[in-house]
Order: sequence, then structure tokens, then C-alpha cells
Amino acid sequence: MYLRPDDGDAFRQAVRVVRQRADVPVAFGGQVAAEGSLHLSEFVGVRTSALKGLQIRAAAGLGGQVMTSRRPGAVSDYGSALTISHDYDVPVLAEGICSVAAVPVTVHGRVRGVIYGAARGVVPLGDRVLDTMVDATRRLAGELAVRDEVDRRLQLLDVADADRTALRDSVAIEEVRELHAEFRAIAHGLDDAVLRDRLHRACERLAHLTDSRDTVDPPALSPRELDVLSQIALGCSNAETARRLSLKPETVKAYLRSAMRKLDVHTRHEAVVAARRRGALP
Repeated sequence: MYLRPDDGDAFRQAVRVVRQRADVPVAFGGQVAAEGSLHLSEFVGVRTSALKGLQIRAAAGLGGQVMTSRRPGAVSDYGSALTISHDYDVPVLAEGICSVAAVPVTVHGRVRGVIYGAARGVVPLGDRVLDTMVDATRRLAGELAVRDEVDRRLQLLDVADADRTALRDSVAIEEVRELHAEFRAIAHGLDDAVLRDRLHRACERLAHLTDSRDTVDPPALSPRELDVLSQIALGCSNAETARRLSLKPETVKAYLRSAMRKLDVHTRHEAVVAARRRGALP
């Protein structure tokens, strides 16, 4: 999966992190497109538009070399470096860049993009800069992997939504419930607001797939209360729910009590049944 529009924000944040934490004057990067070229799209600290929109071929220049080798690379004087091709000297030197480091963003063995850090003087970029860049790209790769898995599961949801008759099978219903609980658990730990909202919308679709709603308006359960109920619905204990959601058991109990009060029930089982009847859980 390449050049997913929603991933631009993640690459943008990674470029900003590299600029700030590695303390380099210039940081930039982009994603690898379907045809295999790297599209530079995110920039911080540039003075010209020379690099904007540049497409880097595999094995060409420092970025292309990094794409091919899947390993970080660096040169202290781009214009005279003997270890890279010089296909992109004109735009690089027009920006005044001399020292450059580049690190691939690799997800499940596939290079999805490259992040660069650069300086305008001939200043070797040391281990601290490279370590910071590697850490940033690893975090970015982890986020992309989560997004990939979300997309894969949403495709499964589309299939289930198109064939509701399959949900008459109790096994299929349990799979939907497990998927709902997993989505809520993933969303619970995300800082990415866009991805978290996508997961919550997917959870709403999953909750409606089983057509278990009654005519009563659903109570205003909070996201955290739904997170807890989705795990309880799978038969998880308070301790297991706490582990899955990275909460304290006491916090789980508090959310469960609050949900039970809103649903006007007295047991955890009744809470799950009531939430399902109102369309809050599948």
C-alpha cells in the first residue's frame, strides 16, 4: 500500500521531530509511490522550492541508495561525495545543502518512505543525529503498520457489511465482537486523533451490523465506558480488561459502575446485554 493520503500527516510529524530533536537546520522526506519512486512532499527549514515535488528514483542519489539498501546513509559533502550518484545535485545544491543523512521508513520489509536531515555547511552528522532519525523513522513505521492493519480490518468490515446474512452465524457474530473490542483497545492507546476517529467510526458500524438495537435511545456512554464494556463482552475479567486497555483495575471498575448506572442495570452481564440492545455494542 503506497501513498495513502492520510499518511501525509504522519510523515509531516516525523520530519518535524527530526528537525527538533536532531537539531538539524533542514529536514524533509516523503513516501514511496506505487511505481517505486520517492516523492518528496514534507519540508521544514527549506529556503527555496528546489526540492519540493522532487521524485527520487531507486538507487539514484542518497535517497535512492537508501531505498535500495534499506539502510541509513549519510554524506558530509553532497556535491563531491563519491559514494552516491549525482542525479539530483542541481536541486540539492540550490537549497545550499552539503551534509545529508537519510533513513528509510521500512514496514514489514518494504520501504514506504525516506526521512532526511541536512545541514548547509560541510558538517559531519554524527551518531546522535542518526540515532534520533532512526528512532523517528521506527516510530513512524510502527504507526504506518497500525494504519495498515486498520485498513485491512476495515476491508473485512466492508465485506461483512455487504453480506449481513453471514452474521446470522454465531461464529461470525463473535468475530465481529472481537474485532470491535480490538478496535476500541487500539484506539484507546493512540495519540493520532485522525486514526482514532476512524476506529471509533468503524466501531459504530460494527455495533450496528448485528441489528440488535431496540427502540430505546442509547444512553450517553463515554468512549472509556464503551472501551471497558467491549472487553467485558468478550468475557474478560476486570484485571484482563485493565491489561488490554493499559488501565488500573480500579479504573476499570469505576467505568463499569458508571456504565451500569447509565444503563440502569445491576450486573456486568446485564450491562453488556443492555448495551447491545441499544446498539452501543455488536
